[in-house]
Amino acid sequence: MENIVEIQDKRYPELLKKIKGAPKRLYYRGEYDDDIFKNCLAVVGSRRLTSYGRRMTQLLVSEIAASGITIVSGFMYGGDEAAHQATVEVGGRTIAVMPCGIDLIHPEYQEELYQKILDNRGLILSEFEGSFSPALWTYPKRDRIVAGLSQAVLVVEAGLVSGTFITVGHAKSFGRKIFAVPGPLTSEVSKGTAQLIKQGAEIVTEASDVLKHFGRVVRSEASHKGALHQGLIGLDGLEKKIMDNLKREPLEADSLARILSLPVSKISADLSLMQIKGFIKQEGNKYYVS
Repeated sequence: MENIVEIQDKRYPELLKKIKGAPKRLYYRGEYDDDIFKNCLAVVGSRRLTSYGRRMTQLLVSEIAASGITIVSGFMYGGDEAAHQATVEVGGRTIAVMPCGIDLIHPEYQEELYQKILDNRGLILSEFEGSFSPALWTYPKRDRIVAGLSQAVLVVEAGLVSGTFITVGHAKSFGRKIFAVPGPLTSEVSKGTAQLIKQGAEIVTEASDVLKHFGRVVRSEASHKGALHQGLIGLDGLEKKIMDNLKREPLEADSLARILSLPVSKISADLSLMQIKGFIKQEGNKYYVS
């Protein structure tokens, strides 16, 4: 038996009910309650998410979700997947709005993520029943639900021609707040976010920019810096130099070796140790500050 909520039902999300063309019924799997719909942030981004976009999604969403904000996204690979993943990793609640029936896992290789969302008291939601297959026209319909459920939309990465703008267009027509993460203008998937900022989207450089919109208490910066300082005590002289360079930009081991005039073997050994300590992460050939 499928779980269904009709539009006339008191349990139907109030914010979604107010939009033009709200779905007449919602099919769902997971823990459906009033709390999950109270403070929702839609997070959308490019399917061709870069390592920068994934890192920013992780940094921002993990803190926002840990503050009790429900993260809403469309479950596709790239930006959607990164947003859901960052949420479940901190034990947050997330709503995956599907472009198909809730009995289908689409894309199918994200079965583990699908289960993690349910295990963390999240929701799989759709206006399509059973094993209804996705089609070109079902994605824009899904996007209006993503925007309709949310008080605001956060765009991490988007090209100038991107499906992200469908969600943003719906959000604007519903009177929702638009946030955008700035990125390098040399990247095709940062040109769309730059355009949104030009059009009035609020720039997001840290989670507090979004949390303030929801009236949430922002974590003390002094406390954060103090914790960081405590961690840096465990670094030796060379490791601190490596950290200083990685704070400016992600770098490969070869580049760090040239900058610091040291053998690559020495730099690589220190990088490995710093990864074990949890100070840095590696994505591809480049190293990032954790």
